[in-house]
Amino acid sequence: MRMARTARWAALALALAAGVGVGAAAADIYTYTDADGVVHFTNIKPKGKGAKGWKKILVESPDKGTKASADRGGCARCDVVPARDRAPDRYRRYDAHILEAAELYRLPVPLIRAVIHVESDYDPRVVSSAGARGLMQLMPAVEKDMRVGNVFDPRENILGGARLLRVLANKYEGDLVLTIAAYHAGPGSLAKYGNQVPPYTNTRKYLRMVLDRYYQYKAAAERGAH
Repeated sequence: MRMARTARWAALALALAAGVGVGAAAADIYTYTDADGVVHFTNIKPKGKGAKGWKKILVESPDKGTKASADRGGCARCDVVPARDRAPDRYRRYDAHILEAAELYRLPVPLIRAVIHVESDYDPRVVSSAGARGLMQLMPAVEKDMRVGNVFDPRENILGGARLLRVLANKYEGDLVLTIAAYHAGPGSLAKYGNQVPPYTNTRKYLRMVLDRYYQYKAAAERGAH
């Protein structure tokens, strides 16, 4: 199942269509040959007596070291250090860093806000079960690649996460959907599916959550609200 590529950046001025479809799809493929020599295929794991003779011939998994690969363990939100900051002012506390990152990397402010909201709920101390850390939940390899010295410093973390978004936006020619999906699952996972959104349930849920938040922040900015 492929997701329509409904959003593109033109010099980072986004014209987005709401209602991007996000659905789950099984990525493993099973096959068997019956007594008549007919070859059968299914993407639903065979169970019970009818499973005898079936073989798995294709296994597609997220790249190791991505948030999506950890999500397959069945506990996507089992953070080692969960978000504990509940102060209402946390949503405006990092405005200066967000604006700096948006200007430096030519990204929409609502996009950076949306990613922070979904990733860490604006708590810079969050550590996920996958090892992602800080506001935008940077993985260790990303910290190194994006030259983040102190991942728990809000400014460094936000600039590092925004830098990654900029790199991905360049790679996918401004495609918002693919940029967000790659932030979660990694570019390698998208490449397995012809540079489309991979059929990983948690990546698609993540994509929907970030897009929903993006539209909310975008609408609030257009109203002049906070």
